[in-house]
Amino acid sequence: MQSVAQALDRLSGLAASPTVAKLAEAFAAAGYELALVGGPVRDAFLGRGTNDLDFTTDATPDGILEVVKPIAEAHWDIGRDFGTIGAKVHGHTVEITTYRADAYDGTSRKPEVVFGTSLEDDLVRRDFTVNALALRLPQIALVDPSGGVEDLIAGVLRTPSEPEVSFGDDPLRMMRAARFASQLGFEVEEGTLAAMSALAPEIDRISAERVRDELSKLLCTDAPRRGIRLLVDTGIAARVLPEIPALKLEIDEHHHHKDVYEHSLTVLDQAIDYEVSRGRLESPDLVVRLAALLHDIGKPATRRLEPGGAVSFHHHDIVGAKLAKKRLRELRFDNDTIKAVARLIELHLRFFGYTDGAWSDSAVRRYVRDAGDQLERLHILTRADVTTRNRRKADRLGFAYDDLEERIARLAEEEELAAVRPELDGQQIMATLGIRPGPVVGEAYKYLLDVRLDEGPIGTDAARERLLAWWAARGDA
Repeated sequence: MQSVAQALDRLSGLAASPTVAKLAEAFAAAGYELALVGGPVRDAFLGRGTNDLDFTTDATPDGILEVVKPIAEAHWDIGRDFGTIGAKVHGHTVEITTYRADAYDGTSRKPEVVFGTSLEDDLVRRDFTVNALALRLPQIALVDPSGGVEDLIAGVLRTPSEPEVSFGDDPLRMMRAARFASQLGFEVEEGTLAAMSALAPEIDRISAERVRDELSKLLCTDAPRRGIRLLVDTGIAARVLPEIPALKLEIDEHHHHKDVYEHSLTVLDQAIDYEVSRGRLESPDLVVRLAALLHDIGKPATRRLEPGGAVSFHHHDIVGAKLAKKRLRELRFDNDTIKAVARLIELHLRFFGYTDGAWSDSAVRRYVRDAGDQLERLHILTRADVTTRNRRKADRLGFAYDDLEERIARLAEEEELAAVRPELDGQQIMATLGIRPGPVVGEAYKYLLDVRLDEGPIGTDAARERLLAWWAARGDA
């Protein structure tokens, strides 16, 4: 946390940058107010880097465009209905929004957009006091009507107005509280936390797309565990992602198994660590994080209490993949994300048979083939799924997976494993068998693919001989 003087020094430096200075001069010349607002001001106090430049003004969207057009390399008005104009000024992307005084009718999923005339009124309608800070330009004057600086120093999230009013205006702010708790490492103020629990049903008013976006932002923070706990503890998760609180399985005195909820949060933590340390994926990777959080959601439906105190979860991988597909579709995730997450959940147990006995090269090839373009993510999820406190067991599993990755690398180098295909394509199959296109071509292709996976490269001549033998055995020739 920076001192107020240090933060103002940083903000003064930001105000003197070419982009901000040019905008401040242009709006002042046109007779409009302009202020840097929200994240950039907050982050100056936290000593964090500034990526986005957000401004607010008393100019209408038309007025903003009149000012911006002559000084911008590009501009766009996709958010014009909500008072926001985007522009590229001096090489930096900025967003400039008219003062807002939005109102919700209590039932609609979207606010009635109302433009305001006062910076202070705009700020007190924002989500949290730490985001309700502004720097007037070009005066370099800090505006903090709700005590945001004090809350930044205390590490507290609190709404500028009564939380019941703020969350009633926009229930999505409750999910933002969870996200900022994770992103900033802050605690949610007691009254604000109580309002989240009391108003959890109001999240049903928010569109699936907005819920999805906020959940994705939470998962892409450096440490999302804190925010997920908040969503679960306040009852919000039960309405937007009920599979997570459902992981809190009852454990009786006769049947014992690890706490699936806590295990899933630990797997998420470890997956993020692997994602960063391996450096083979663009981080943050939403697919990895969704798969880690959801990988065991099939357990509640498959739990069986066995004689002798054992507990089984047979086929929870398959059931979990289906549940994940259903939930992610309801949250309007894109098809590629849904497919990837479901595939990872379906495959997350596959490796654990590797330690029971040495896999053949055929088994390794099939592991790679089934993972497809999700192989690196599967490596991360599988390693992260080891949460045992038994150091000897953890080391054994870790060494076994090291061995599997080495074998995959060796086979990949020898056989171009990532592109495993039969040695005959569809045209060659039809020419060899003297047949026309049809389902039997696919059956022949699958047969040759199984040969390739089981035996490795055998050459085109041997593949033709095997194909002809298969064809003769069918009796279709």
